Amino acid sequence: MKHTFRRTVAVLAAMACASLGLPVAANAEFTLQDGETLIYGTDFEDGDVSAFSKRGDTDTSVISAGTDETAPDGAGVMLVTDRSSSWNGPQIAVEDYCDPGVKYAVSVWVKAPWYNTCTLSMQYTDAEGTDHYSNLGSAVSQGDWVQIPEVQFSYSEDMKNVYIYVESSDTTDLYVDSFCLKAAKVYEPEDDIPGLKDVYADYFKIGGAVTAAELAPNATKQLILKHYNSITLGNELKPENMLDQAGCQANAAAGNPGEVAVSLNGQARTILNFCRDNDIPVRGHVLVWHSQTPGWFFKDDYTKEGEWVDKETMLARMESYIKGVMEVLAEEYSDVDFYAWDVVNEAWLDDGSYRTGGMYDDNANASGWVQVFGDNSFIPYAFEYARKYAPEGCKLYYNDYNEYSDGKMKAIVQMATELKEKGLIDGIGMQSHLDVRTGPDAYPSVNAYIKALDTYTALGLDVQITELDATVPENSGDQYFEQQAQYYSDLMDAIVAHKDSISAVVFWGTTDDTSWRSTKSPLLFNGDYTAKPAYYAIIDGLAEVVPTEPGGETTEAPETTEAPDTTDEPTDEPTETTPLAGKLGDTNVDGDITILDVIQLNKYLLGDTSAVGDEGLANANVDGNGTIDATDSLWILKYCVQLISDFSEQG
Repeated sequence: MKHTFRRTVAVLAAMACASLGLPVAANAEFTLQDGETLIYGTDFEDGDVSAFSKRGDTDTSVISAGTDETAPDGAGVMLVTDRSSSWNGPQIAVEDYCDPGVKYAVSVWVKAPWYNTCTLSMQYTDAEGTDHYSNLGSAVSQGDWVQIPEVQFSYSEDMKNVYIYVESSDTTDLYVDSFCLKAAKVYEPEDDIPGLKDVYADYFKIGGAVTAAELAPNATKQLILKHYNSITLGNELKPENMLDQAGCQANAAAGNPGEVAVSLNGQARTILNFCRDNDIPVRGHVLVWHSQTPGWFFKDDYTKEGEWVDKETMLARMESYIKGVMEVLAEEYSDVDFYAWDVVNEAWLDDGSYRTGGMYDDNANASGWVQVFGDNSFIPYAFEYARKYAPEGCKLYYNDYNEYSDGKMKAIVQMATELKEKGLIDGIGMQSHLDVRTGPDAYPSVNAYIKALDTYTALGLDVQITELDATVPENSGDQYFEQQAQYYSDLMDAIVAHKDSISAVVFWGTTDDTSWRSTKSPLLFNGDYTAKPAYYAIIDGLAEVVPTEPGGETTEAPETTEAPDTTDEPTDEPTETTPLAGKLGDTNVDGDITILDVIQLNKYLLGDTSAVGDEGLANANVDGNGTIDATDSLWILKYCVQLISDFSEQG
């Protein structure tokens, strides 16, 4: 089917670009939505392909004007032949047409002679001179014309040599038509709504995760500054981005196989500079992880083809890596508050077992750490080294997803209690990648999530919600936004009820369109930066703490509705209980031993002497030494999660 273009809009856009000195193809005729501006568009009817070039000297592509009577617009096309590698293809220099900090949209039609995945990609060089590549969108051609639908992108001032290019899954000839590059409609975050960090100022930090590319638009920066007082770097501090393979290999060649070279990449600096300049604390993510850690890190001579190293060498590398990360950040960003670090990430499977050994490069679920150590015995060492080298005051966390599944929860509790006894861990990170579905079938249920909150806070460790998002059915528009709002509201009510044990709630992203689960709209803000029903649901009833100039006092704005009551309502009649003297562990004297007993005992140990009565105190003395302390609380917790079956099993 031929495209229908609006010639009048195209001509006006071309005239506007010409008046500003911007390049634009004379034959570009594209439909523009309200607020969009055509930057460059061509259907190649004039035979001009000069805006495109091959991708460097080693690219063998020959780019020329051609014809195809089946083309989506006219017969003129760009023909790309003699490609010797799949990455060979036509590119356009974005910086010749676009400005940093602005959102753009690009689309193109392509054809390959047989089954082929054609991809529209972006390349840029960061401030350190490292090249980066990312796929923006793709479509499969089977000898027919297909459109790679419109996708948005942006770039920051730190990014240079920015190109948009077309590649494919093999080296076949490519036909290209109807290339359209336009400036997306400019949106600004809503300024007349309360900032999340201010609404929750009396409870915990409110943060977000962001990558360098997501941070590029100025509007995203404004959204972050309004709503977040914590930032997590989405990818830039992960091992694959911090490890310097060439430096590691040089160390090995010099006779130091356990010495690791670490470098801070330009993408990380883009975000850390923003945090430094705006005094935003940072959650470090992540030091030790099976994923996004290259396989060569575990091999002799730091090559993928090498033999797996032994435990002693890997421990040396682990310590060297953690030390190196902490030192480079302390040296370059001493004025950034790294208030937390995820030390180990996702080490346990849902059934509570450890991962299989293997190379992440070949199997995204395999763990190089397990391959070397045989199990999860590497975890205490990771915390030991992190405690040794982390900045003063930085808290150390174990972080995981599906953290509400019984098997994994039991494994995490056992691991955390052992690490706590050694003074190595400060908290648990509950990732909280959740699924609203259609509402009643949400997974996990709010009750299941509350059970996990009860379990982890009962450990006496800090808890942070580290990667919160909650999806709705894919491509369902706003159909389930009200259900999403209710789910978020119930979750945040539960989190607020545990506020004394929770120091941060971090959303995994900023706006739905840039989320890693964008097709399922999981966040609080739309792609146009407007607040969704979920945003209003989680501020309902809470007073905004209005910040003032440094040194001044803060004030509270009027509450939107009555603040939620997170305590039990008093009743006229006293609660009757059945005395069960001698039932060890039953601190609330309700006839059962559950997490509630641990919570009540912890309240007592924190100074609320009314939390546990005399009979409950007698039941709480599970170690039999006559003193009620944290050891009793720990053993009751172990009983609740079935780590022990009887209090006589104490060591």
